[in-house]
Amino acid sequence: MNVVLFEPDIPQNTGNIARTCAATGTTLHLIHPLGFSLDEKHVKRAGLDYWDKVDIIEHNSWKDFLEKTEGANCYYLSTKGRKFYTEVSYTKEDFIIFGPETRGLPQTILEPAGDRVLRIPMRQGLRSLNLANTVALVLYEALRQIGFPDLQ
Repeated sequence: MNVVLFEPDIPQNTGNIARTCAATGTTLHLIHPLGFSLDEKHVKRAGLDYWDKVDIIEHNSWKDFLEKTEGANCYYLSTKGRKFYTEVSYTKEDFIIFGPETRGLPQTILEPAGDRVLRIPMRQGLRSLNLANTVALVLYEALRQIGFPDLQ
């Protein structure tokens, strides 16, 4: 399973997501530019002592990511999605892509994704959930569907 953060802005969220990825054996992909340095104390503190237990792959740009993952099965999280994140069947090779906290994934990424754009249901009038919470919700649903491989 792969979690992809497209241009994340908030270091604490990325640290928390890295910790979740470490706990689940999920690869974390970070697409530059990042809104912070991975050396920042807020990132390190949020990830605790799990940094050596998470597989992190950095990509210089969206184009670089696409070239390196050509043909991969990708899902995109957005409040603009028509399907709930629970309405798809995940596989262990999937890539689940999340946008930056302050603006979400751009239309240039969402439009070609079509019905692979997913959303989390919530009350009308609210913008979004915290990114780290969103990743945890969707990732654990995907892992549940595939039987929580290698987890106890």
